[in-house]
Amino acid sequence: MQPYLMAWWTTLKARWDVLRREPEAGYSTETVLVTALLVVMALAVIAVIVAKVTTKANGLDV
Repeated sequence: MQPYLMAWWTTLKARWDVLRREPEAGYSTETVLVTALLVVMALAVIAVIVAKVTTKANGLDV
C-alpha cells in the first residue's frame, strides 16, 4: 500500500507545482462553470415567467 501512496503523493506534488508556476491555468474552467451556472439561472427565471404568464392568460375571460 505504501508504494501507491508514495506514487500518489509524488503525482499530487508535481501537479501542484505546475499550478503554482501557471496561476492562470484554472481560469478557463472557472469561467465555464460560472457561465453554465448563469445560463441555468436564466433558464429557471424564464421558466417561472412563462408559467406565470400562461397562468394569467388562461385566467382571462374572452
